[in-house]
Amino acid sequence: MTIKLSKTAVAGAVATALASLTLPAHAQDMEKCYGVAKAGENGCAAGPGTTCAGTSKVDWQGNAWSLVPAGTCEDMTIEASMTEDMMERMGSLEPLDRDLPMDG
Repeated sequence: MTIKLSKTAVAGAVATALASLTLPAHAQDMEKCYGVAKAGENGCAAGPGTTCAGTSKVDWQGNAWSLVPAGTCEDMTIEASMTEDMMERMGSLEPLDRDLPMDG
């Protein structure tokens, strides 16, 4: 019985290790989506006026990106009620020239 338990434990450890090998594949199913991050919640390299993750200065900053599931970016909509100027915003696969900080 102890031998069976050991084999089960080893099989479980191997299964866990194999499952962890699939994580990078899931990461590849993500894409950068510009203009959908709240201030300070962007991914790395947000553009002029920022240095890295979490450094965007305004909500929906057009040159700041967040990782989103692949194929969903251009369908993402920021409702007008969530913006200061009451204008709807859409996600973009390319940096945008909108909602940039005054100093950058």
